Amino acid sequence: MSNSLILNEHRNSSSCTFLPLVINEFRTLSFVPRLRLISIAFLAFFSLLYFASASSADQPPASDPRLGKSYRFQQGGWTYVHLEGSPSDIGFQHGYVLASEIADALEAIKLFDTHQTQRDWDFFRKTAREMLWPHIDAEYQQELQGIADGVKARGVELDVYDIVALNAFEEVPDYYVPWLNQREKAVKAPKLAAPGNCSAFIATGAYTKDHQIVIAHNNWTSYLAGERWVVIFDIVPQSGQRILMDGFPGVITSDDDFGVNAAGIMITETTIAQFEGWDPNGKPEFMRSRKALQYAQSIDDYVRIIKEGNNGGYANDWLIGDRKTGEIAYLELGLKNTPLWRTKDGYFVSSNFPRDPKLIKEETSGFDPNDRSSSMNARRIRAEELIKQAKGNIDVTTAEQFLADHIDSFDAASSHVEQAQPNERSLCGHVDTSSRGVKEWGWDAYNPGGAVQGKATDSKMAANMSFVARAGHPCGEDFFAADFLDHHPQFAWQKPLLRDMKAGPWTTFQAGEKSAK
Repeated sequence: MSNSLILNEHRNSSSCTFLPLVINEFRTLSFVPRLRLISIAFLAFFSLLYFASASSADQPPASDPRLGKSYRFQQGGWTYVHLEGSPSDIGFQHGYVLASEIADALEAIKLFDTHQTQRDWDFFRKTAREMLWPHIDAEYQQELQGIADGVKARGVELDVYDIVALNAFEEVPDYYVPWLNQREKAVKAPKLAAPGNCSAFIATGAYTKDHQIVIAHNNWTSYLAGERWVVIFDIVPQSGQRILMDGFPGVITSDDDFGVNAAGIMITETTIAQFEGWDPNGKPEFMRSRKALQYAQSIDDYVRIIKEGNNGGYANDWLIGDRKTGEIAYLELGLKNTPLWRTKDGYFVSSNFPRDPKLIKEETSGFDPNDRSSSMNARRIRAEELIKQAKGNIDVTTAEQFLADHIDSFDAASSHVEQAQPNERSLCGHVDTSSRGVKEWGWDAYNPGGAVQGKATDSKMAANMSFVARAGHPCGEDFFAADFLDHHPQFAWQKPLLRDMKAGPWTTFQAGEKSAK
């Protein structure tokens, strides 16, 4: 047996299997090779003791008080995670119980963001350290440091600036980098545009079955990120409201922004397509959105908190409901323009189109609200149709159907035939099937992205801190990475980390659940 084979066996085996292997090999050798093997065996044995000692030192025992109230379980394709305590404890629990998912998610984000921006990960770490960190409230600095400490305790070598850069993966590449490229007059910089991710609605009053709020959202993003966007966070913070939200490993906010809190606030959003703007002195969006959901007790609270220190990053149209009053609101959160609409009897749909003419003129790169062929406007038209058709009967089941809808309104208007066509213009997006892609936010033909999961709730469920969620395409279709890459080799750069995205069932989650049903 070669030395390298013995050492490889050592790396992949416990001492229980390694030592008999050495003894058996020892019996077959003459005197000199036996001495050589004895040396190797002792080296390997003491290395084993060393690494076992180091491992146990890095990994807190189950009795560690920071971990006492945290737990996780798998259900319906999701990982449910309960976190509770001080900011640093919540962070440590998050990092510890999701360490492997965080390490994997960070690699996916690194691959995607460095490829798209043509800037290395050190750039993102530097941005996190120098621009973002100084503007993060102390409470969330402690939570972010806790995440870094938690993953490190599990042997994952990341630091707090990796975690901050991960948290900013929606705002730095698509908002700060374009702003910086323009400021630096970078002539060879890649063309970057704010994405247009997600389809959503919120309705109340005469539009819903019980005259209370119904809210629904499907997350559009790259499949590279989306197949990892399958965490349900149940967070009981030391201050503020309990939160139930979907989320991404290692990120302190939902980031596709669907959640409820114990004060009755229900929120979601869709991204404003083609938005431009950045304030380097502002507070990161990922912190403001988390803070708003954690501390808001009314629509006015939510609007005030999310606007405070607005940096322009990840500019969204926010759909906000208050189950206590039945009122809903639509906040278009630009950097210069932040109009707000609200009603107790009506609805708002959102599919990445900016609504305010002033914001369109001043803060987008030429968004055309009259182009019915664009993904944003085609989905808006279809969303309006579905809401009006279901008036008076909208409930969570209706919401699930809305999120799974495959009608291309532009094609239906042209052909006078309404048939299912999952593509970039259907509410349940499948851009990987489209030869057009989405030019407005720089997605090429057959880009592997679209709707990657869906969530819905109503006032009654929100009162119980509950919602339904489906991992994978809300329509139930699966995505198979190998088959896709065989047909579209231009995306081979994603091959190391792109994997199958299989749809799970619609599953009900509730704050305080202890295990899968």
